[in-house]
Amino acid sequence: MSDLRQLSRTGIHVTPVALGCWPMAGVTTLGATDEASIATIHAAFDAGINHLDTAYVYGPNGESDRLIGRALAGRRRDEVVIATKCGIHYEGAEMQTDGRPETLRRECEASLARLGVSEVELLYLHSPDPNVPLEESAAELGLLQTEGRTKSVGASNCTLEQLEAFHAVCPLAAVQLPYNLLQRDIERRTIPWCMANNVSVFAYWPLMKGILAGGIKKETELAPNDNRRKYPMYVGEERDRNHEFVEALRAAAAITGHTVAQLVVNWTINQPGITAALCGAKRPDQITETAGAMSWQLTEEQIAAIEAALVRRGQAEAKRVFE
Repeated sequence: MSDLRQLSRTGIHVTPVALGCWPMAGVTTLGATDEASIATIHAAFDAGINHLDTAYVYGPNGESDRLIGRALAGRRRDEVVIATKCGIHYEGAEMQTDGRPETLRRECEASLARLGVSEVELLYLHSPDPNVPLEESAAELGLLQTEGRTKSVGASNCTLEQLEAFHAVCPLAAVQLPYNLLQRDIERRTIPWCMANNVSVFAYWPLMKGILAGGIKKETELAPNDNRRKYPMYVGEERDRNHEFVEALRAAAAITGHTVAQLVVNWTINQPGITAALCGAKRPDQITETAGAMSWQLTEEQIAAIEAALVRRGQAEAKRVFE
């Protein structure tokens, strides 16, 4: 197993690459199957990953949670670190944010039942609810921790000001935010605050939904129902610039015989303040590849090549919410 990293001040330790289970829900990704998803979870374990990241809303009927529960059959509970989230659910075909204490409790308990466990290692508020005082949501998660439903508490998709308000009510062990080579807003204020307060940072979208993985070709047309069509990085000139950037990364990765995805994830997990990168997968080969980002170091030549490629790429067009 790769060198483990401590989750904040807890006694919990995680691998620097985690398996993100959202693709298994099959909502915004195509071709997910139960068999492949369970095989993917097993492949993550085989590759040395010990951390699974799920959420109440990962699937209209808890598909991600249920698949994890099935995949954990026969495995020792102390071998796995499970993180889940509450505060978003489906109403019909639409996701709704709901941070009311009673909703958070209900969703937490439903996730535990689906997972087949009595507690999780990490429970996040999935997203702040603009209609509910953040302090009320934080207090409820703190209560769930006191009652033994979770060993630690985190917050996802929060601004720094929101994290500070949450932390004042319920001490945070972790935050989960988007972060990758092209989306680095949180380096400015949020990561320094987390480091100063010993709060772990889990980065989602380390491969920017696949564009930084190196497998999407310039000529590849996304399917009409592919959710990525709505992201600027997948459209027009921005996409062209990203493909040029990826080719530069491909050359840098080849120096040590690694793939683009492994280079990008390695860069991510070795940035100051980053505890782990959440790598989504719905097939075993995907998580086996990204798990290969652990336990090696970028060379000085690779670091220089990445920095030069970033300068040529220029600032990416992306919505800036967290910094």
